[in-house]
Amino acid sequence: PVQNIGAYGTEIKDTFISCEAVNIVTQEMKTFTNADCHFGYRESVFKHEAKDQYVITSVIFKLTKRNHKINISYGDIQSDLAQKNIENPSLVDVSNAVIAIRQSKLPDPAALGNSGSFFKNPIVLKSQFEPIHKKFPEMKFYEISETEVKVPAGWLIEQAGFKGKRFGDAGIHKNQALVLVNYGNATGQEILN
Repeated sequence: PVQNIGAYGTEIKDTFISCEAVNIVTQEMKTFTNADCHFGYRESVFKHEAKDQYVITSVIFKLTKRNHKINISYGDIQSDLAQKNIENPSLVDVSNAVIAIRQSKLPDPAALGNSGSFFKNPIVLKSQFEPIHKKFPEMKFYEISETEVKVPAGWLIEQAGFKGKRFGDAGIHKNQALVLVNYGNATGQEILN
C-alpha cells in the first residue's frame, strides 16, 4: 500500500479494503481505510503526510470467488490474447498472458540479478504532451484525466539510448529498459549510480 503498486492496468487500490499500522513513536495501532490512504499513481499517504511514521503490519483485500471483473485493457495483454484467438478470457487466460509477457521482457532473477521494474512513468500535462507526440507519433501514452497523460518511462529510457547499456557489470536490461541489472560483480553503489 505504500506505493499503491500495480501492473497491467490494475493497482492495489482496486482491491484494498484497509491496513493496520503501528505508529513508530506511540506504538499505537491505527487502521487506514482505502480512502485514508489517498492512493494515486504509485502514491499513498505513507509516502507523504504519514511518511516514516508507521510500520504496516497487515493488509485486508477484497477478492472475488465468482463473477470476476477481468481487466484486459493493458495493450500487451490484449495482443497476447488476440494472438491465441481468445475472445472471452478466463482468469487463467489472463494470468497466462501476464506470465508470457513478463517472461518475454524481464530477466529471470535466478540467472541475472535485477531490480525488477524500477522506474515510475511520468505524468505530464496534455499541453506539454501534444507537441512531443506530434514529433514522436509512435510513442504510447495513457490518458489519466482530461488534462494529464502518462508516458511510458521505458520508451523514454529506450529513446535516450540506455536500453541494453552497460556500465561495467551494472546496466539496463537488453529487453526491458525499466530493469536495472547486475551482470556479475556490480556493487550496490554501482547499481545506484
